[in-house]
Amino acid sequence: MARNSSGIPPYKLTRRKKVADDSMTALQCMSFLGKNSSEILVAGCQNVMYVIDVEKGTIVKQVRSSVREYHYTMMKFCRHVCAATDSGAVNFLDPDTLERIESWQAYTDKLSDMYAQNDYLVTCGWSHRPHGTPMLEPFARVYNLRKLKMDSPIPFHGGPAFVQMHPKLFTTSILASATGSLQVVDLMNPNTSSLHQANLANYMTHLVLAPSGAAMALADVDGAVQIWAASKSKVRYTESSTPTEFADEIYPLPPMNIDSDLPFSTVGMPYYREKLLSAWSEDPTYEVGLLPPRIDPEILKQLTPSHIGYRAPNPRKTLRNQIDRLSIVDSDGTALTAPKFLSEKEPDINNGTDKERRISDADVFTNPGVIGSIKADVPGMYQLMEIKYSRFGVDDFDFGFYNKTQYSGLETHITNSYLNPLLQLFKYTPLFRNAALHHAASSCLTESCLLCELGYLFDMLEKAGGQKCHATNFLKAFSSLSEVGSADDAQSMNPRMRNSTPAFSRILQDSFDGENKQRMWCDRERRYQPLDRWETTQNVPAILMINTGLNKQAEARQLWSVPGWLPERIGIVIDKGRLLCLEGEALRMSQRSRQSRPLVVYDLVGLVADVSSGEHQKPHMVSMINVALSSRNPQEDPQWHLFNDFLVRKVDRHEALQFDATWKTPTILAYQCQGVNNAVDDTWRDSLDISCLFQNWSLNPHHVLPENWPHVLDVSTERPVEGTYVPIDTEFVQLKQEEVEISATGNREIVRPTREGLARVSVLRASGPCAGVPFIDDYVFIHEPVVDYVTKFSGMIADDLNPALSVHPLVPLKVAYKKLWILLNIGCIFVGHGLVKDFRTINIFVPKAQIVDTVTLFYNPTRTKRNLGLRFLAWYLLKEDIQTTTHDSIEDALTALKLWRKYQEFEDAGIVDKMVKEIYAAGKKWNYRVPEKGSERWTGGLTVSNRGRDTPDIDSGVSGPTTPVKPKHGGEYFESPLK
Repeated sequence: MARNSSGIPPYKLTRRKKVADDSMTALQCMSFLGKNSSEILVAGCQNVMYVIDVEKGTIVKQVRSSVREYHYTMMKFCRHVCAATDSGAVNFLDPDTLERIESWQAYTDKLSDMYAQNDYLVTCGWSHRPHGTPMLEPFARVYNLRKLKMDSPIPFHGGPAFVQMHPKLFTTSILASATGSLQVVDLMNPNTSSLHQANLANYMTHLVLAPSGAAMALADVDGAVQIWAASKSKVRYTESSTPTEFADEIYPLPPMNIDSDLPFSTVGMPYYREKLLSAWSEDPTYEVGLLPPRIDPEILKQLTPSHIGYRAPNPRKTLRNQIDRLSIVDSDGTALTAPKFLSEKEPDINNGTDKERRISDADVFTNPGVIGSIKADVPGMYQLMEIKYSRFGVDDFDFGFYNKTQYSGLETHITNSYLNPLLQLFKYTPLFRNAALHHAASSCLTESCLLCELGYLFDMLEKAGGQKCHATNFLKAFSSLSEVGSADDAQSMNPRMRNSTPAFSRILQDSFDGENKQRMWCDRERRYQPLDRWETTQNVPAILMINTGLNKQAEARQLWSVPGWLPERIGIVIDKGRLLCLEGEALRMSQRSRQSRPLVVYDLVGLVADVSSGEHQKPHMVSMINVALSSRNPQEDPQWHLFNDFLVRKVDRHEALQFDATWKTPTILAYQCQGVNNAVDDTWRDSLDISCLFQNWSLNPHHVLPENWPHVLDVSTERPVEGTYVPIDTEFVQLKQEEVEISATGNREIVRPTREGLARVSVLRASGPCAGVPFIDDYVFIHEPVVDYVTKFSGMIADDLNPALSVHPLVPLKVAYKKLWILLNIGCIFVGHGLVKDFRTINIFVPKAQIVDTVTLFYNPTRTKRNLGLRFLAWYLLKEDIQTTTHDSIEDALTALKLWRKYQEFEDAGIVDKMVKEIYAAGKKWNYRVPEKGSERWTGGLTVSNRGRDTPDIDSGVSGPTTPVKPKHGGEYFESPLK
């Protein structure tokens, strides 16, 4: 029944009619067969369609077909019955005969939405992508129902998911994406369109226009509805309320007499899957409930005195008989639940602490058994870490909630990220860390050198200081090696089970020395003969990486359950080729005695443990590391930390070395010679090889570099030093589209975000006679297939990255990365726009002290969360029109340099806050878009002093009009130091 702006029509149904048939199995859509017809056509993903008279409540006609192309998912009526199939086609049916008049293959997958009005059909839908999930087509298809042919499609970059037609403006269509982007377009003139953005907290699920066309409603997955209208006075609402929801009827239980003669065994036990309350734990501490919840502030504001206490209207934030789900309280009384997305939080202007948490992802780090998929005795901090993605990607996830330490964790959304615990163990083994960094600082440019990549990763983890990192470059190089997967040849501990429990040192000793029997070919006997082989040890290394190998034997796994079985310190003595391993009291006695045999003492640096946290979670690995052995300042007490991907948490010694054969067993142990503890060597910075900054590189087989191209640095006059400013900009291409899962309820969840790869990097000189001239302009050769060059935003095309066709010098990723890494460790300061995201994609961490980001300089957190675009800032502050057709990294880096100098002028004059507010006011006025060149708006620009400020050219050396500056004490004036 349709509704109008005045409410329900002046008639009602006096009785309900139910139409049913055994063949109705998968009905999905229906449509009237005419404007004044009482018959509807009902169809779905089945081979039978029905014509039903809604007044009589009877099936008038059945149409059968054995062809799958008649499986319909949605229908609209306009001239014909427009029926969309589940294969992306639209069939046009005659309303009288229901025969197919025409068929139109609109998409290669299902349609997302369609609307028919005034001889036009507008659709949006999904299309297949090679080796990927279906994606929304960036065009809305238009079909002329009068001519029965397709018109020009309507481009919509956001991917249209919903479409509506204006009820009075017959050729006006409204398109909407799932992220809230709106486009109003005239079908007769597609070039005239207007774009809008709805501020939604989550993905859109519905778009509906009022029958009068005066308002539009947008709904998201959280159940919020936004009303858009040109004027509030023209919007009319229905006076009839929705039906009242009543509570479900509760049926009484059958009576049962309970007396002293009734045995309890007569009361049956229900079927159960969870742990019974009677199965008490040995732990004497129990949860006794939560404190009373705080009263809603909205209720407190509306309290009025009553004859009994106070009263206030119910805000009705929940349904009847529904309450909020309360989180579990940790042992310290603080509720630990998964954090909100950063975009969901209010801006923290006063640097306060945000304690808001999302109830939907409740998780307690220390209390066991709080998550249904985790075993009852497994603490929550051991669970498999997963990153939640919002529409802003991985950067919107609050990693800081999981790590309050100074030690950085590693992200998990990368292929082969199961190596994260092992990489952390390598990082906090000082000798391994020193070797990797010294090698990375050398002149090595081998593309798949794992030691170089480890050095880059270790340096990034140290600079991050607790912020999240990811090992993309290392894991990519690791995956490219042909040796990957041959780890079965590694020697492991070989426990020989006896009647009594063997000591760890005895098992380790037997693993080094022992007899090995095998069959070998004998030339004299001309046949295979048994051969006894004895293995002896001549010396031991400074680091022992031990593969426990105990997972192969069920009996050996029980050894880890013995408290204190794994020693934190062992000693090794080599006597005439035989190795002796000592621990405990035997080791202490050997240290006190004066013996001629050399004793090498090892301390346990850490371990990698295999965790099986629940039936519904995959087994994964975590690392337990004593970071005190790798600190620059020696510490007497051990500092054990749990590294569970991006979750880093300090634990005590008992927790670190306590194991359980059912869910936590160590797989790799790392011991380091006691004499090299805390031997952190940073002398690699003094021997940093920077020769690649002064050389030209190219992978093009027939490419001849022009003279002085690229403009490499002069080794005698342009050697970069600490504090050198270098403008930078990068361009990226997409290597993999995002993976999305859509639930049965229509909720869209990002499983894995879009993966990008570095395609071009440009670094410029900031001063000197060649200021603004690039000394790095590298196009990066990419081995992986590129799914989207994003030419509009990157300026890259396929030929640019093809060594056989490119006119640009191509370099491997290792060369481009190492140049940036060298500039970083020299101490250069990078100037650019939006550098945080660029450095994250490159997989390099740059401290804030070495970044001058124009996004941050011209940002006003008190007004909006919106960042200002580079093109808008260049137009408003510099009167320059950039990025007119596409992006160019040299142009963008040069513009960022000019904006930074303009900011310094504002800073000298003490008007930074005033100018930023003015820029945001202008952005709000013009929707943060650059007007068309030549229009009156184009010459608007800066309004202070009734004119703009013309920043002089970078390489002119001539000082133009400058911003007035503050007087010094004494009345003198000063100028910007960089003019």
